[in-house]
Parts: sequence; C-alpha cells; structure tokens
Amino acid sequence: MTAEGVRAVAAVDLGATSGRVVIGRIGPDALELELVSRFPNGPVEREDGLHWDFGALHESILDGLAEAVRREPAIESIGIDSWAVDYGLLRDGELIGEPFHYRDGRTARGVAEVHEVIPFAELYQRNGLQFLPFNTLYQFAADPGTADADAALLIPDLVAWLLTGRRVAERTNASTTGLLDVRTSEWDLELAERLGIPTGILPELVSPGERIGMLRPEVAARIGRDLPMIAVGSHDTASAVAAAPLASPDAAYISCGTWGLVGLELDAPVLTDAAREANFTNELGVDGRIRFLHNVTGLWLLSETVRAWEAEDGASINLPALLDATGGSTQDVPLFDANDPALSAPGDMPARIASVLAASGHAAPEDRAGFARVILESIASAFADAVQTASDLSGREIDRIHLVGGGSLNRPLCQATADRSGLPVFAGPVEATALGNVLVQARALGAAPVALEELRSLVARSHDLERYLPR
Repeated sequence: MTAEGVRAVAAVDLGATSGRVVIGRIGPDALELELVSRFPNGPVEREDGLHWDFGALHESILDGLAEAVRREPAIESIGIDSWAVDYGLLRDGELIGEPFHYRDGRTARGVAEVHEVIPFAELYQRNGLQFLPFNTLYQFAADPGTADADAALLIPDLVAWLLTGRRVAERTNASTTGLLDVRTSEWDLELAERLGIPTGILPELVSPGERIGMLRPEVAARIGRDLPMIAVGSHDTASAVAAAPLASPDAAYISCGTWGLVGLELDAPVLTDAAREANFTNELGVDGRIRFLHNVTGLWLLSETVRAWEAEDGASINLPALLDATGGSTQDVPLFDANDPALSAPGDMPARIASVLAASGHAAPEDRAGFARVILESIASAFADAVQTASDLSGREIDRIHLVGGGSLNRPLCQATADRSGLPVFAGPVEATALGNVLVQARALGAAPVALEELRSLVARSHDLERYLPR
C-alpha cells in the first residue's frame, strides 16, 4: 500500500525474452518499483515462420495487471513499453494472425524490394534510421497482409488497443518504423505511397504523456478497476533513456539487455553522410529528444551461448558463478565482431562464435569461462567503438558512460566497457525501462516534476550507481 503523499501506477514492460508487470510508487523523494509478475517471452516457430506467442503474452499481461490492482488498490494508471519494429495487423476489429518476430527470415526480401524503389541514402534523409533489415518498413514490404488490413499496430499499441479499444501509434516507437518523418515527427505518407504501403493502416500518432483511453469494460472487470492508459515512451529504449541519470549533455548511455543501444541524447538529428555510413540512427525520445545511437548486439550472445551449453548438459548453468570466473584478468583475448550477421539468429551460438573467430585466425577458448570472457570483451569493444563514433559524429566530447538495464548487473561487462572506452562507467539503474515508464505516467498525473532533467535527478537520488574506472 502507498504511504501518504506517494502515488502509484502500473507499468507493463515487455522485452524480447521476458515481460513483467510492476507497481511504481513515486513521491517527492521516493521512486520505487515492486515486481508483480514476470513471464517468459520469445520466438515460436510456426509453419510460415518465426512469430511471437502474442495470445500467451496478452493473457500474462492481464493476469499481471489484476495482481497489481489486488496488491495496490491506489494504482491510478497503466503504461506499456516494449521492443520496437514488430506489429500486428487488424481487419474488421480482429487481429490477423500472430505478429511476426523481427528475426524471421522474410525481412531480407523486404529490404531488396524497398531499396529497389528508394535508395538507402534517400531513406536516411527522410527517416534518419540506421539500416537494420528488420525495420518495420522492410517487414511491411514483405507482408502481403498489409493490403487487406485496416490498421498496423506496433506491439505496445496493439496491447493498448486490446485493453482500451483505441488505435494509436506512440511516437517513440513509431520512429523506429522507418515511416516517420525525422524532421516533423509525423507519418511520411508520400514515402509509404511510393513503397506501396497502404497509408490507411498507419494510425493516429500520440506522444508520451498523452492519455490513450479508459479500459474496455470487460478488461476493467477482469483487472478489478477501471483505469486510464497513458502513453509512455513505448519503445523500451526511449523509456530507459528517460530514466538514465545522465549528468550532462556530454554523457553517453548504453541501454543494455538483449541489445546494447549506445549513443547520446541530442536536440536535433544528425543526418550527415558520415552518420549514415556509420549506421547511426536518429530515433525519438521522450519530450521530442533525439536518441542518436547505434544498435550493438548485446547480452543475446551470452544468453544464447548459455542456452546451448544448458541443452548440452541437460542442466542449468550458474550464471553468476560463470561471470565471476571471467573477471579479474586484463590479459588480451581474441575478439569477434558482435554485430556479425552470422550471429543474428537463434541456435548453436558457441559453434557460430567459434566459426567467426576461426575466420579471423583465432581459436576459441576451450573452457567456458574463457569463452564467456571473449563474448563480454567483444561486446564491450563494440560498445567502446560506438561511443567514440557517437562523439566524432556529434562533436560532443564524451566524459562518462551511463550503462542501464540488465547489463548493469554484469560486472565483467561494465569493467570491460570502462577499460576499452577509457571512460568511467556508471552502472544502474537495472530497472531503467520500467522507471522511465513510471515517471512519464506520474508526470502526466501531476505526481512528478515536469522537466526531464528533474525526473533524472529523482532517479539519481533514489538509486545507487556503481562506478567502474578504466584500468
């Protein structure tokens, strides 16, 4: 239950490997999260390709929200964030099949079709996005279902529609589709038309802090309360960056989980040829800020490796013990390109990493701790390269790195990032995404400061950060 002067909201935070529902409590000097439920999420193989088990995800969200209301009757609103680019198609008020997973192979076909019509250099000037083969516009190009659909809703917007009945597109996530004008933050309808994408499937845009609507009556009955849904930075990285306690404009951030999103917060996009060639992206953040960043494959490489070892052993692996066994050494290890396309799909990651290392003339360590260290050092090297490139492209002299998300608990990774970047790394908070979700809701309710910098100051006051200095 909330103390006097403390307000409560519910945050749904959906990641590519798991989802959770949390209660956020916020006061003048209080910002706390209570985990209500955590549930698995991941790709499922169907006859036509790789999908999300969206029905199970939806049920888990409803169960989690019901439990949140049971625990905390003072909850005033709900906010949802998730990974980017994936979507569901609606026709006549029904979802057409399960949403595809962004790692499904169909996207390659979409890339070829899009670039045949519009060269990537022109696309970059219009949408500001780095090339990623699974960006939504490539998925649309490979999806014949768009021709028969009434609407295409990104994952958090799809959940919001199921809960409220209103079809919207929240801008931070819409900015990852490739169809949002990087200068106006409105749909680029001319671009959609040139690509043969029906403009009628693009819903009304809303910004973080806007009220989406009240729950459908049947949803309110199941959850136990009728609550408003508030748009947050529904791209999980937008929420994470909103809560990153950036101490100055010269601080870089790394939002690290399955992916590592490495970059700076800017007031305007960087659309130079150099930025395009470096594959840096300009995505929207909370309050219209620009998240100028580069995607680096993150702890997906380690989690897939551990999953393969567990399948081999028929038993679970003690991950903290494995990480402890990698730490302490400053001896050079062979590195591989964390973004090598050969490592992008699920399945037998140790063998594929060993193959990538062999191709560059290096042998993979035979012991698992050594192998894990090679993975972490390779990720850290990619992080450091991206930080330096962000500095060069933006003209900012970066003085520190804030590493937030699940990766902030990975001590060897944090230390390796400090070592390889030559910059101090401030790790935490681990729950940055959920905190950003909660803060935007609270601000919309009048329960938190208005300025983004003041929200970050509250995060810094209420959460301990761990500092790693370069060795």
